[in-house]
Amino acid sequence: MRLALFQPDIPQNLGAAIRLGACLGVPIEVVEPCGFPLSDSAVRRAALDYAAQAEVTRHAGWADFTAAMRGKQRRLILFSTQSNQEFQHFQYHPDDVLLFGRESAGVPDAVHDAVDAALLIPLSAGARSLNVVNAAAIALCEALRQTDGFPKRAPP
Repeated sequence: MRLALFQPDIPQNLGAAIRLGACLGVPIEVVEPCGFPLSDSAVRRAALDYAAQAEVTRHAGWADFTAAMRGKQRRLILFSTQSNQEFQHFQYHPDDVLLFGRESAGVPDAVHDAVDAALLIPLSAGARSLNVVNAAAIALCEALRQTDGFPKRAPP
């Protein structure tokens, strides 16, 4: 399982996603360009004390990202408010890539057209969307639950 952020706008969200990935043992893919300056030191800063535990891969753009994921036969699963298929009814695979769009604009139509599935997290009437990392945590937990992918704890 992998978590991918498409051109993130907010550095604090990237940091929270890196922490989420580190805690759950899930690699993070960052599809650039970001809405803020991103360097390896900025990634370490955003990750705080989780940088050493996190696996973060940066991709120069959408084409580089899709080439890397398709080369490994990974399904791209987009989470979008534009979808009608609810995430909890989807059958996840252990090597899926859960993709989340920009906080300000989601993803362009070309990305929607290129993914293997687009899923929706249902919200209460009148609610527009969740914070991207909150949505990622919800989706990732369901995918890990289905695939028995949560980290295994050592006995106390």
